[in-house]
This record gives sequence, C-alpha cells and structure tokens, in this order.
Amino acid sequence: MRRHLSFACEGAALAATLDDAPGTTGLLIVSGGNEIRSGAHRGMAMLAQQIAAAGHPVFRFDRRGIGDSEGENRGFEASGPDIAAAIAAFRKEAPQVTRIVAFGNCDAASALLLHQPLPLGALILANPWTYESEADESDELALPPAAAIRARYWTRLKDPASLLQLLRGDVDLKKLARGLSALGRRKPPLAAGSLAARLDAAMASLSSPATILLATGDRTAQAFAAACHPGAIRVERRDSPSHSFAGDDADWLAARIMERLS
Repeated sequence: MRRHLSFACEGAALAATLDDAPGTTGLLIVSGGNEIRSGAHRGMAMLAQQIAAAGHPVFRFDRRGIGDSEGENRGFEASGPDIAAAIAAFRKEAPQVTRIVAFGNCDAASALLLHQPLPLGALILANPWTYESEADESDELALPPAAAIRARYWTRLKDPASLLQLLRGDVDLKKLARGLSALGRRKPPLAAGSLAARLDAAMASLSSPATILLATGDRTAQAFAAACHPGAIRVERRDSPSHSFAGDDADWLAARIMERLS
C-alpha cells in the first residue's frame, strides 16, 4: 500500500511517499537534480512499487523547495538536513525497519556521499555528479573524458554508415574537431576543494558499505569515472547511455538494489 505523508525539516513541511511492506530492511530513495520524488517518467515511483512488492518498504521525498515540499531549494550540497530528516521520518513511519539502504542517482548520489547522513546499512550511488556547474552542450566542460571519446570514435570508424556520412559531408566538422582536440589534452590534477576532490575524500572515509552503479554511455558517469577514485568501493557498470536507467535498464537497476537489500 502506498501512503502520502509529510515530515518537518528545519521548519519546512516536506512531502513524502511510503510504499509499505513488512520487511525490516527498507530503501530510501533520494531524488537527483530538481526531480520530484516520482522521478523521471515516474521511474522512481515504479521502482518503489517493485521493491515494495518484494517485501521491502520504500520511502521517497521531495527536498525543500522541490515538488510538494515547502522551503527554499538550495541544491544538493545543502540537502544534508533534508536527508537526515527523511531517515528519521522513515524510521518513525515504518518502525519495524532496522536497516536502511539509501539510493541516489546523479547529484543525489553526490549528496549522500558528501553529507554521510545518519547511520545507514548501505549506499547505492548511481552516476554521481562531479561537474562544478551546469554545462551546456557547447561548453568544454560538457565534453566526455578522452577515453570515452576514443571508444566512441573507434566504434564509429568501424561502422560503414558513419564513414559514408563523413564522405557525404553529413558530419558536423566543428563538433568533430572539438572532440578530437580533447584526445591530446592532459587530465589536470583535482583542484583542492573541487567537487570531485571532495567526493574522493568522502569515499575514502565512508563508514557504510557502498556500491557505485555507472551507465557507461552516460556523460555524467563518464566524468565521474575520469575524475574520481572509488578505491575499494564496488563499481558495477551497465552498457547503456541512460542516465536514469530507463526502459530495459530499469530491471537491471532493480536487481542491483535488491541484491543490496537482501
């Protein structure tokens, strides 16, 4: 059964949804970006329904200033109190839960790492966000890592249709030049205080077991793989461009989460 409720966070009322189930291990879903708790194309709502049907309660919420929640939206780096309050509300609403596993995608994964909230049984971190700012497609920061560019162009060189496009002049030569210029660019060292450096430090000091899930064709995942060093943290990769693990990737995501809940 799905219940809608609210809880307090520093004077603001936050909207939440609990998919009830009898299990003692629950899943906390933290939304990424400015997505509401149902997720892109209701992906998180469907994931919650699937996990609850397997016996695990699932708690989702809108952080301050998002969706149905009150307060000011100050971004993922200020969401530590929201996550902590959500954990407390989850325990209150599902008192049988003795272990909570938290899942976050994109900047929600980064938020879970940075804030390291109240003790959790495990973290599942998908495609963590490492960019310092929102970069559009024309910005150099938006270029994938050199390894990803090499792999992409090697695949296209083996494709006769791509070669025919090049011969016909159907390829954007300016975009091609930008991509090729990145191949010889040396990766600069992480700047002290950069988001990637802070994520590295957070991963090195984690007190809860964690798993990182990467969609290898996703630019955010590629940037994380190029910039960060998970160390002993388990990393699992899915050959997919889907940032939110949509479509056929949804079952893979659910299976990885179920493994951590067991």
